[in-house]
Amino acid sequence: MRAVYYISNMAVPSIIFIIVLFGVLEKKNVFDLFISGAKEGLKITYKLFPTLVGIFLAVGMLRESGVINACTNFLSLAAKVVGIPAPLVPLALIRPISGSASIGVAVDIMKQFGVNSFIGIAASVIMGSTETTLYILAVYTGYIKVYKNRCILVAALIADAVGIITAVAFCRLLS
Repeated sequence: MRAVYYISNMAVPSIIFIIVLFGVLEKKNVFDLFISGAKEGLKITYKLFPTLVGIFLAVGMLRESGVINACTNFLSLAAKVVGIPAPLVPLALIRPISGSASIGVAVDIMKQFGVNSFIGIAASVIMGSTETTLYILAVYTGYIKVYKNRCILVAALIADAVGIITAVAFCRLLS
């Protein structure tokens, strides 16, 4: 266990050292390349900032207004028909919207039901088999200025739904 702790602590400094070493060996000005990359990163951040603020505002409004709870209550019946347990419905709703909020929901599920329970394992598999679709779609299409993304959104949400249903089905099969 100590070896894993040591390796994890040394991973980032080792990668930085290797990058600098290769830059020096190839006779590149590593600091100038770093500054150039940082400038490019700031330009990207500047372009993405309005989109990110809008997403965070929308997620906060959905959470605080109770819309997510109302949708959870409404969709619990439909989820039961498909075989998704009711405690996983909030995670299924939040996951396409916000990564950090879905982590919070998954942690709450695991605290309530345990990490080795069917619902805890299914929550973990859902987290690994789905993506924060709306966030990624808004950031990437906003950056390249594609605003007609309805078809992309439908396909991505279908993929998330398939990922959630398949995750629960495999957890049932393997438990």
